[in-house]
Formats: sequence, C-alpha cells, structure tokens
Amino acid sequence: MSIPSDATGAPLRARERARLNAHAIAWRWHAYAGLFVLPFLLTLAITGAVMVFFTGFQTRLGPNPVVQPLPQAHAVSEQALAALAVVPDGRLIGYTAPRAPDRAAWFVVQHGERTLALAVDPYRNEVLRWVDKADTPFAWAERIHGTLLIGDLGDRLMEIAAWASLVMLVTGAVLWWPRGAQGWASRFRTAPRARGRGWWRSLHGALGSWTAIMLIAFLLTGLTWTGVTGAKWLQAWGSFPAEKWDAVPRSTQTHAALNTAGLQEVPWGLAQTALPASGSMAGAAGVPASVPVNLDSVAALAQTLGFRGQHQIALPQGEQGVFTISADTMSGDLQRPTGDRTVHVDRYSGRVLADVGFADYNGLARTMAVAIALHQGDLGWWNALLNLLACLAVVLLCVAGAVMWWLRRPGRVASARAAQAA
Repeated sequence: MSIPSDATGAPLRARERARLNAHAIAWRWHAYAGLFVLPFLLTLAITGAVMVFFTGFQTRLGPNPVVQPLPQAHAVSEQALAALAVVPDGRLIGYTAPRAPDRAAWFVVQHGERTLALAVDPYRNEVLRWVDKADTPFAWAERIHGTLLIGDLGDRLMEIAAWASLVMLVTGAVLWWPRGAQGWASRFRTAPRARGRGWWRSLHGALGSWTAIMLIAFLLTGLTWTGVTGAKWLQAWGSFPAEKWDAVPRSTQTHAALNTAGLQEVPWGLAQTALPASGSMAGAAGVPASVPVNLDSVAALAQTLGFRGQHQIALPQGEQGVFTISADTMSGDLQRPTGDRTVHVDRYSGRVLADVGFADYNGLARTMAVAIALHQGDLGWWNALLNLLACLAVVLLCVAGAVMWWLRRPGRVASARAAQAA
C-alpha cells in the first residue's frame, strides 16, 4: 500500500512533522526571547506611560501655572532677572515663551550641577514655581526608559532587549497564525469557553494581535535613540548635513550640546549636526544692525521670523556660541512635527546663520520626526491616550505571558506527568 500524499506527491506525515518542528522551534524562540525581554518590556511600558502622561496631559515640568493677562508684559530680559533673583549665583541658559497669553514663561538656569526651570508671570514679573529639571517624574522616567539608571550598560541592555522583542514578535506571529479549522476572527478575541492556561493563551494572543503593529513601531523608533543602532548607524545617516550652510563657520559642538539636564530635547535629525559658530559676518539679515544683540532683540527676531506660542531660545554658551531659536515636537513645543524649525543667530552680529525646517530634513529624518512624535504622544490628547492604552496592553501582555510560563514551567509539567503515570 502506498503512503498517502497530497497533489505534489509529498508524504503527508513528513510534511506534518516538518510543520510541527517549525512550530516547536518558533515556540522555543518565542519563550526564550519572551522570558528575557519581559522585565525590560514592563519597564519600558510603565516608564513610557509616565512620560506620555506628562507630555499629553501636563507638561514635562509638571503643572504649567495659569496667569491673568494684562495689557502689557514685561520685557523678556526683565523676566529673566526675576528668575535670576531667586537663584542669584545661577547662569541663564534658556528661555521658553508662554504657550498661550494666560500661561507662564519658563527660564532655565544652571546652578552648579543642577539645572533649574523657573516659571515666571510675564505680566507681574513674579516667580510662580521652580523645579529641578533632572528631578521631575518625566526626567526620572526618561532616564530609566533609556538607560535603567546605569549609563551605557543600561543603554546596551535596552538595545539588546529591543532586538530580542522583535524576535519575540516575529515568532509570536508564527504561533498566532490560524491553523486547521481556526478562523482569523478567533485570533483577535479571547476564547470564551477556555479555562486555565488556555484562557491566558487566548488573552495573550488577542492582546498581541491588537498591539503588535504599535509595539513594533515603538521598538523601531526607540532603537533610533540607542547607542549603537541609533547613534552609530541610523542617526549618522539621517542627520542634517551642516555642509548645506554655505560659508558659515561651524563649531566643534553638535546640536546635542543644547540638551539640558540629560534630557533628549533636540530633534533627532539635528542631534549629531555641528552647530554654527559666532564671530563672522556670514549669514542673512537678522537683528537690525542698530540694535544690540541680546535676549530681548533675539526674542523680537523670533516673532519677526514667525515663531508663535511656545518656542525656545537657548543662550550662547562660550565665545563662539550662538542664540538658538527653536520650536519642535521633540521639546514638546508643537503638536505638528512638520512645523519643526531651528534658527541660529550670531551672538555678535545678530545675523541668521542657519534656518532649518522640516522640509530641509532628509527622508529618514522626516520619517523619524513624525514617528518619534507618535512614539512620545506629542500629536495631541488622542495620541497620548492611544499610547497609554498601548502601554497598558503591553503590561497585560507581559502578565499573560508570565502566567502561561508559570502554568507550563518544566517542574510543574514533569510533576503533572508523574502524577498521571502513578
């Protein structure tokens, strides 16, 4: 009697064994990767939820004080003096314009090793509150999210965990794929009659079905900030080329030097790009020649250039430093990444040395500007709410996976088989 075969002539038993072997291999890889990444995914989901909350429903510095508008606001330099009066031995390094007329302005002051942010009522010139930028819930969550508070080692561990998570997702898709009489609809819901490990498996699969695409997006965009995949490969290819600024002297510092308190505030596509340097007559007309170049005149220039609402002005640091006017989603200024803009102004001549907008980014940098804004929940309350739900789903996904492993752990399975044999 001949062995049954399909239309291709392949023995059914051999093909079935191959399928089962592939399934077993996928299961092992999924289980091993899942056990390794579980604590990392839980950490990323919880800290990510904290960051998204403060991005979407608060500010990264906490509550933004509400003020009662008056017909006239004080000059920005006068507001800065009010902030420095609270920190008399501090050094002013940045200014954030109010998001709306009824909101406070913020001034960033370096005080020894601390970076302080002070909210000032622009109409009454009063300091309303201050925070240490490195000691806010958002800042702690970002550091844990990126480095586990152990520096480069934590960054590398998170990077490995991200790649292992992608392996877990691919093998999970193999296990999830409907087989035999199973329908597609069954993969997007829990099994109503299942009990014990079967129910947890159906919950795990259903959550994975609904969150896989977003989780992949989170992992890929997160990898762009890592020390090897991001900094050495992707960011190096995607950075804005400073060579596009013709005849403009360049500093030895990069835009990453504008980050404060160890936070990621500079747009991804500019972080590795060299800053221009002050001290020449290069660039285009900016601050009028008859006007002194200072915080007030640069703030007025920002208005002339079209900056409205919340935007940042970083003050020059060092003799070659520049004034930097910026508004972007990376800093939480905007809800529209296509509106990203960074302008550098010579601290001596007041001329505009560089003006970089979203349209000037290359394709990878544009993609990342949008993807990172989605990742951070910067596009509005709906984006923040969606990301919070995704973080919750990832936590439940990890819990379900851990329960499944516990119910099927080697010792328990061996004990159950011994009991049956007895």
